[in-house]
Amino acid sequence: MKSLTDIYASKVASGALTADPAQEAILPLFDEVYAALRAAPRGKSGLLSLIGGRKPPPVIKGLYLWGGVGRGKSMLMDLFHAHSPVPSRRVHFHAFMQEVQVGIHAARQKGVEDAIAPVVESVADGIRLLCFDEMQITDIADAMIVGRLFEGLFKKGVTVVTTSNRVPDDLYKDGLNRQLFLPFIALIKDRLTVHHLHSPVDYRQGRLTGTPVYFHPVDEIARRAIAEIWTDLTGGQTEGLTLHVKGREVLLPRFHNGIARATFWDLCAQMYGPADYLAIADAVKLLILEEIPRLSRSNFNEAKRFVTLIDALYEAKVRLVVTAVDKPERLYIEGAGAFEFERTASRLREMQDANWGQD
Repeated sequence: MKSLTDIYASKVASGALTADPAQEAILPLFDEVYAALRAAPRGKSGLLSLIGGRKPPPVIKGLYLWGGVGRGKSMLMDLFHAHSPVPSRRVHFHAFMQEVQVGIHAARQKGVEDAIAPVVESVADGIRLLCFDEMQITDIADAMIVGRLFEGLFKKGVTVVTTSNRVPDDLYKDGLNRQLFLPFIALIKDRLTVHHLHSPVDYRQGRLTGTPVYFHPVDEIARRAIAEIWTDLTGGQTEGLTLHVKGREVLLPRFHNGIARATFWDLCAQMYGPADYLAIADAVKLLILEEIPRLSRSNFNEAKRFVTLIDALYEAKVRLVVTAVDKPERLYIEGAGAFEFERTASRLREMQDANWGQD
């Protein structure tokens, strides 16, 4: 089997990728994980059956790849996952923790004393490699269980490869009861090789450089441009993302690698509030928002939600690509709320800047 170094080189040679020294420096780390997984004993849940019992699963050190947005972390991890020598799963970390919380709640409803144990069993069943995109911990509920969860997965012989925008020491930074979270950071450092992808090139930003990000009116030209941007940024892949916020479900119908695509009606015609939009801003690095209509007293509630959504995206420095019926200043020209919308229009203008969202 080819190493990831060989696969990367072939894609560079074909023009599918641009050679990046910072990315190339990480490839040997992926190759080490690949070789260890391929050489490890195989059996159910990664265990080797022996007379008189089972041998403990082999300890295979994973990889924690961190760095700025758009440096190619997810691309490299996806390339690794696509050529994994063992059964594996790739999932956005936020979505994974939502699944875990649902599983724990279900176990508690059944009266299971240790509710994390069946979740570990379920996650580890049939896989030996977990690939997470964008590990980040902001929720105290996640912070309080993630240590035991990962310790259980490691004991099951599951190897973890993850990307993050943060160095491990900054996970759950300034969070409530953070001292209880610190053992998880130590566990990550022990079980994963931590590497900083320090590329000066923001490929995601570069793809949008010189490209309009605000299209009006909503016509076939705008729709075609949005489709091209989506395909360029995601390769046309989409898995959708459901966020669980205070017992509610918030649906992003199209989602991949931190990039979401939805219509105005998907996000603003629902009974969503500030907490829902903050959750979206936390989970998304770039949002493509389509079909923003004329705003007036006839859709006052939707307009109010739109203002709240833009505020959440603005404060979180989320990149925004939109199609709208008109330019920002002419979206809301009459009715209650038109005056207050001037700030939103100003923010929509500011968010069109090519450097928006950069640190």
